[in-house]
This record gives sequence, C-alpha cells and structure tokens, in this order.
Amino acid sequence: MKAKQTSISLIIVMIIGMLTSCQKDFLDKNPTAAVAGEEFWKSDADAQMGLAGVYRRLQNGFYGHRKLWLDTYSDNALDRHTFYGFNSNLTLGVVNPTNIPGAFYNTPYEGIGGCNFFLDNIDKAPSSEAAKTVYKAEVRFIRAMIYFDLVQAYGGVILYKKAPVSVDDAKIAKSTKEEVLAFVHEELDFAIANLPDAAYSGHAVKGSAQALKARVYLFQQNWPLAASTANAVMTGGKFQIYQGGYANLFLTTTQQNNPEIIFSTKYLAPNNPQGDEGVLVEIGWYGSIAPYQNLVDDYEMSNGKMITEPGSGYDAANPYTNRDPRLKFTIKVPTEKYINPDGSVFNESDPLLTTYSQKKYIDLSKLPFDRSKTPLTDQNIIHIRYADVLLMYAEAKNEVSGPDASIYSALNEIRQRASVNLPPVNEAVYNTKDKLREFILHERRIELALEGHRYYDLKRRNLMGIKLAPLKNPGGAQLVFGEKNNVLPFSQTELDRNKQLKQNEGYN
Repeated sequence: MKAKQTSISLIIVMIIGMLTSCQKDFLDKNPTAAVAGEEFWKSDADAQMGLAGVYRRLQNGFYGHRKLWLDTYSDNALDRHTFYGFNSNLTLGVVNPTNIPGAFYNTPYEGIGGCNFFLDNIDKAPSSEAAKTVYKAEVRFIRAMIYFDLVQAYGGVILYKKAPVSVDDAKIAKSTKEEVLAFVHEELDFAIANLPDAAYSGHAVKGSAQALKARVYLFQQNWPLAASTANAVMTGGKFQIYQGGYANLFLTTTQQNNPEIIFSTKYLAPNNPQGDEGVLVEIGWYGSIAPYQNLVDDYEMSNGKMITEPGSGYDAANPYTNRDPRLKFTIKVPTEKYINPDGSVFNESDPLLTTYSQKKYIDLSKLPFDRSKTPLTDQNIIHIRYADVLLMYAEAKNEVSGPDASIYSALNEIRQRASVNLPPVNEAVYNTKDKLREFILHERRIELALEGHRYYDLKRRNLMGIKLAPLKNPGGAQLVFGEKNNVLPFSQTELDRNKQLKQNEGYN
C-alpha cells in the first residue's frame, strides 16, 4: 500500500482520464473523455473534473455497492460467497494479520491519496477563491469520512495530511486514535463552515458534514455533542423523512433529489453503472447476502409488539403476516416470488442458505437478473440519510437525559412514515433510559438493516460478542467475536512494507 502512495499522481491521472472535461462532473453526465495529466489544472472545468475524480473513488469497495456486505460481519446476515475474502472468519473469531482482506485498508488509503492529490494541486487552477473553497470543503469532508472509517476498523492509523513524495516519506508510524479523530473533527468543522447550506443533490453539503460529525461524536460517546449536532440537522430544514415509500429510497428513479438522502455514492447508467456485476446480479441473482432468522424475528408485528410479546398476534404458521412492513421491503421471505416480465418465476442462481435473501436495493422492474444480460445497475449507495440522524439524536439524547418527548417524536417520525405506519413507541413500556436505549438500538437495526451500519453499531456499543453468541452459520458453526479490543489487525504485508507501522495489541 505504501508503494501505491508514491504513485498518487498516476492514480489520480488515471481516474481523471475516465471523466469528462466538458461537463460539470460525472455526477450529472456520464464520463467519456480522457485528458492528459500535464494539461491539467488549467481551467475551472479541470478543477471540477478533478473533484469528480475524488467522488468517483467512492465507487470502490465499501464506499460503493459492496458497503452492504458490512452487515454480513454482524448478526444480520451471512456473506455466502465471501466476496471480501474473509470466508466467514470475521464472525468465527479467526482474524489475524495473514487473512485480513485489503478492502478495509487499501481502498480507504487510495481514496485518501486521491483527496490529498486534489488538495495539494487545486490552488493551481484559475477557479475563483470562493469556488475553490467549496471544492476543498467537499474533498475534506470525504477525507474525514474515510479516516473515520479507518478509525472504526483499526483505531489509530497512519495519518497523511498531504501526499507523500517518496516511498520513504510514506513509511511513518501510525497516529493514535485520538489524534486521527481530532483531525476528522478539524476537517468536518472546515466542511461545515464552507459547504452550501442546501439540500443534497450529489455533492456534499453542510448537512452532510453535520450528520457525519454527529456520527463521530456517537462513536466517541460524547452524547451531548452528538445530540446537539444531530439536532442541528433536524432543525436546519433541508432534510426530511421521504414519504414516497420506504423501498423506493433505494431505487434509482426515486433517489434523485430525495429529501431523506444526506450523502451517497452516485452512479449513472449507461457509462457509469455499478462495478463488477452490481447489486442486481450479486445480491438479486446470486443471493450473496443471506439474512439470518435472528434478524427476521426482530421485526415487530404491525401492532407494534415484538413477536414474543403477549397479544402480538404472531402466528408461527404464517410468520410473515401482519409484520412491520419494513420486513418485506428489506428481505425476500420464502412465501414471496419474483415474477419475470414473461410471467415465469425468477429463481436465484444458488439455493438460499438461510431461506432468505436481501430485497433492499433490488429493482424488480429489471427482472430477470442474469449476469449474461449485464443489467445496468446504478442505484446510488446511501451513506447517510435523515432517518439515521433521527436515530442518532434519539440515542444520544436518551444517554444525556433519559426519555423525553423529543426522543419519542424522532422515533415516531421514522416509524410512521407513509408505507410503514407503525404505532408510536409505547411510552409506558419504554419509560427508562435502559429500556429506551434497548428499543432505540432495535429500531436502528430494523430501519437501517442491510445498509452496512450494523457491524460498526455493534462494535461501538461493545455488543458484537453478545449479539453473535446465540447464532450459528448454516454450516452449524457457532458465531463468535474474536477481534481484540474491537480493532482489526494490520496485514502482514503492510507491516513488512513499513517497519514504522506497529501491529495492534493482541495480534503479535
């Protein structure tokens, strides 16, 4: 990876070569033309194209459509095809420097390299100072997001604030977790001060940075600042719960200018669809993400009661009847059939190991899913949405002062969106800080299921071991949490390349 850091310029030139030089950026038009590196930074169009190159980095790894696979490292689902090379090891406690996949480390640092290259060169462009300040704020927001993900995975990591100019310059010691998080906050403060206070339409805005900052505070368990920062988004008036159908949040045609989406990775067919085979093939056809029964059982009944509660009305013979509508919007259950345009039944390519497959993000209007047909899959992958902000506020505010009307209101705003329409939170039952905390974490699991949040949510609350303990994978192996201190090991390859990088505790 460090060798890659010395080739940042070449990496970015290759990225730029995939973007158009005559349109605003790939977020609005498909990338088609190439441009030579030595000709760059000569116009504002070049600056915008360079910015587009930074955004395009978000189409890789966990920033692109494979973000959804993060849920398979939790109690939510199984990664049946081991796309990231873990072979289920992460949930079996077999994690070491020789089997850790590069996705957690390489892709983020490639993204950081792109951010640094842009920031190191943007002042060469003849763009107005006002425009360059906004461009810098967007890139610094993205850099903060990536560094925060590295901290969530590894704790302290190597901090590059500028692109290294040589191999030796790249070989430095890691900074502490606290130092990296301080840098993340500096980046987000700059972004908040300089990004447009506007609705999200593809470029980071002030609300994007505020929401991410609230998430960082939540990770740090700085409950007062997490609550107040989330509340700033809530009172800002730029975002709201989408009332056009929960399932439609994840479909291309209804994602454009959607008032609930605060930040996402964008795609655009026909020239810039999702890489590899996209969610329609990998999830829709292969059934690669296999939800566990444990997740299915956590969905409430339509009357707001858990299936184990007296009076819930749960019928084991008809387990998917009268359930929280989000169940069938998120998961394909065994009683459901996908029907092809010719009236035939669509079948996944492989038997479903848990009897369930992911439905969220699957566009049924594009049936039948088939790798040979190369479907143009371009659903945007959502990183932050307004429901998440409401949940962050509820969790943090409850830790600050216990149950109050504002917390119930935030939760009910999510639960009573059109197409879900669940009863309000039962305030007589969830009337203490402990009980409400448990319910909020339940609501986070359900609302954000299979979007790539559960893995980090459980780690930050030190709940992973507890939640995995009742589960076995389809092969009968007990799930366990084997990471030391909630951090991953650096790969042996990275340690060999950089002798200044010290392994995380417990992995030597």
